[in-house]
Amino acid sequence: MKIDPTIKPVPGPAPLDEQARALRSSTSAGAGTASAEVQLSPLTARLQAIQSSLSEGEVVDAARVAEIKQAIAEGRFTVNAEAVADRLIETVRQLIDPRRG
Repeated sequence: MKIDPTIKPVPGPAPLDEQARALRSSTSAGAGTASAEVQLSPLTARLQAIQSSLSEGEVVDAARVAEIKQAIAEGRFTVNAEAVADRLIETVRQLIDPRRG
């Protein structure tokens, strides 16, 4: 993979102007006396559970990757273009109509 040197870095956020600074300082000054209540949806709890279960396991099967690398190096790796095309079409269908997923 070649890295394209023509891509320029994106600049960070612009500095705050005087109005934004005044607003920020006035809201932070009263923050100590105010209380806020936040309620998370059940979906948030599910997402947190999924995230924690994903972080526990390996994302990549290193043994399978090594096996495929070896097969490529030896010229044994073949691609079933029809299967790839079928799965690509199915993925696009799911992206277009999420109810099918």
